[in-house]
Amino acid sequence: MSGTLLVGLSGASGPSAYVVVGAVLAAGMVLFAGGMGTNALLRPRAPSAAKSLTYESGVDPVGVGWAQTNVRYYLYAYLYVVFAVDAMYLFPWATVVEGYGWPTLATMAVFLGVLAVGLLHAWRKGVLAWQ
Repeated sequence: MSGTLLVGLSGASGPSAYVVVGAVLAAGMVLFAGGMGTNALLRPRAPSAAKSLTYESGVDPVGVGWAQTNVRYYLYAYLYVVFAVDAMYLFPWATVVEGYGWPTLATMAVFLGVLAVGLLHAWRKGVLAWQ
């Protein structure tokens, strides 16, 4: 039965396919608007001065809200993301490498080479040195 249904929908052409897409979009918008409206009607409203204060991880705000952050911390985060992505691609690839042969090995060598050049550049710039 499901095979027949899929063939019927995939073979649809003309305005009937657009009607289905439009109906799904309209149903999504109606459900979203209904949920937001229900939320607005049911939530409690008790505004106060204490609720409008800046709150950050349980620390009371002192002084102005602007503070300068060292760019080095963003570089550490960026390097972590680069190597997390590396691990995400490298570990699954290593489990199936023998099934794909030399072209896959060459592609992964290029990928690791690009990452190694990035790491070498960061090391030469002194980004990896804790000061």
